[in-house]
Amino acid sequence: MIQLTNKQARQFLLLKHGLLGEYKFNGKEGIMDFAKQVSCIQYDPIDVCGKNAELVLQSRIKGFTKELLAELLYKDRRLVDYPDKNLAIIVVEDWPYFERYRQAARQHGERYPEMEALTAQVRTHIEQHGAISSDDLKLAGNFSWQSVIHWSGGNNVSRSVLEQMYSTGELIIHHKKGTRKYYDSATKYIQSSLLDAPEPLENELAHYKWRVLRRIGAVGLLWNRASDAWLNIRGLKATQRNEVFQQLLQEGRILAVTVEQTKDLLYCLAEDLPLIESILQKPALKPRCELIAPLDNLMWDRKLINALFGFDYTWEIYTPASKRKFSYYVLPLLYGERFIGRAEIVVERKTKTLAVKNIWYEDDIKPTQAMQKVLNHCLQRFAAFNGCETISN
Repeated sequence: MIQLTNKQARQFLLLKHGLLGEYKFNGKEGIMDFAKQVSCIQYDPIDVCGKNAELVLQSRIKGFTKELLAELLYKDRRLVDYPDKNLAIIVVEDWPYFERYRQAARQHGERYPEMEALTAQVRTHIEQHGAISSDDLKLAGNFSWQSVIHWSGGNNVSRSVLEQMYSTGELIIHHKKGTRKYYDSATKYIQSSLLDAPEPLENELAHYKWRVLRRIGAVGLLWNRASDAWLNIRGLKATQRNEVFQQLLQEGRILAVTVEQTKDLLYCLAEDLPLIESILQKPALKPRCELIAPLDNLMWDRKLINALFGFDYTWEIYTPASKRKFSYYVLPLLYGERFIGRAEIVVERKTKTLAVKNIWYEDDIKPTQAMQKVLNHCLQRFAAFNGCETISN
């Protein structure tokens, strides 16, 4: 049993994520290293001051630009858009492990007799014209559709068929323009050894263990209780989760961690033991200031963040305006080992201005000159990341 103080638990999480001390990840290879460490980066199309995946990466990757991520996704094809924790970005090598979901989507499509003829039309269109969006394709039909993976196509037949073909793995996202997705044949971009690989895991329990390990690695520390960190692991109920944790502990693949003032046991990957041991040596760590994405891997379990950091964060984008405490799109503000507040930042693209609308500090935070200097540097980097030339308050 590993015993940590609250401070040590925070240091472990932040160091694992590359959010404390010197930058752990650098440039394009740093993006890949981080993507492999966390297994998936949640995607969200809303772009107030950068899309969620871009926000996750800008806080950790030295020299990050939005173009680097786009290159890895749509030029190098080392990353791929694929549902994991909801819509996400994963490394392409993980493609075979989701075959059970694609198989479920194929079986789901068999319930719709119209689908076979419509998918044939899509294949012909792509052969003749290349990558397409639902706006480029006008398919005739009238049926209500619910995708087995994520979306509801409603009565938009073209969109429904494209999403079904994406769900089965026949199509992948070729590129995006804003929020619009363009699809192309997966065979053009994913090597056959991955595309045609059989399901690597022998049964459902093995799959659950693989998914739980991914999520623990994605966050750093997790507890065995209901959590948003388990979203989109289909069929993983409390009973299955308990069995998974028990087996992973017995196999030595995860370690139990107690943290002072936290009632529940936490768990980390066994491979993270050296990092924990280094923290027990009480290293001197240089504080950084970073703006954190609303759907950041670190924030997947907000009750855990509250327990460890004393930071109560709600993403109020879906909260009615009259009930919001802060604003529509607010980013947690990290300084050193603490969340010191939250910031409302909007990119005014016409004037290339980063508008810092509000910063709400936590009640016990009194900004010092040193803190303000580091914050100003953070905002300057954030402006450059968004292509802004000026910052307004």
